[in-house]
Amino acid sequence: MAPGGSACKDVIESHPKTLKYDAATTKTDKSVTRIATGKHGMQSTNGVHELLECPVCTTLMYPPIHQCPNGHTLCADCKLRVHNCCPTCRLEMGNIRCLALEKIAESLELPCRHQNYGCHDIFPYYSKLKHEQNCQFRPYNCPYAGSECSVNGDIPFLVTHLKDDHNVDMHDGCTFNHRYVKSNPHEVENATWMLTVFNCYGRQFCLHFEAFQLGMAPVYISFLRFMGEDDEAKKFSYSLEVGGYGRKCTWQGVPRSIRDSHRKVRDSQDGLVLPRNLALFFSGGDRQELKLRVSGRIWREQ
Repeated sequence: MAPGGSACKDVIESHPKTLKYDAATTKTDKSVTRIATGKHGMQSTNGVHELLECPVCTTLMYPPIHQCPNGHTLCADCKLRVHNCCPTCRLEMGNIRCLALEKIAESLELPCRHQNYGCHDIFPYYSKLKHEQNCQFRPYNCPYAGSECSVNGDIPFLVTHLKDDHNVDMHDGCTFNHRYVKSNPHEVENATWMLTVFNCYGRQFCLHFEAFQLGMAPVYISFLRFMGEDDEAKKFSYSLEVGGYGRKCTWQGVPRSIRDSHRKVRDSQDGLVLPRNLALFFSGGDRQELKLRVSGRIWREQ
């Protein structure tokens, strides 16, 4: 369905291959060694990555790099974890810094660990970690809110994962009209409805609806998240509307990136929030069953 189409649905409660390189190359003009990344961030035929890899956590070490009297190295976090005892020779670690290894690391340039997601930049060893924490190509966490899912990946992978593994409803179109049903609306705990994903303007949006406790008050909240970066999310807006018996509540906002967890968005109340009594009023009848219709649309800002 083209953008502008409508989806109407009753909603009932309910890693990539690692790139490899043949060898390390050296930039003699700046005395900088470039090493290709592999399983733990770097791969080389000269054994440098083995020297910089912590023997306990197997990740790259950053200053302060510690060593025992026999020269075995360890990262600062693992030094505390092993209670200052060398895991290799069992001697007390003491407070010896391996300055030579820290100096070697200073001369290295490495590809971003997210190169197989699309980042092809090269960084000095001590700048690489900071970049990777904010790299726009780093994988996204699964946006599904109904369980603690540990899957991550790029957007196309997550869309397939949501459809195949979580049985999420997928709709084409930028307008929607959903009816949320719960037989016992007084149960707020674990009241999370099935996520819905919309393909709109060639991008994907996640529609959330759930109940939670706001202080002592039970409330319902609906909000939209964007499957992409925050700067892209800000190019779109959305509206939500719920009502009944001649009354309605509306919300207009900007979808949040899935970089922000669903819990973070929910707890910030960045969406359409309804007290339970009002939600039951809109449901009609004897207020013993929630039947709430939420409609809305998504549009691109000019």
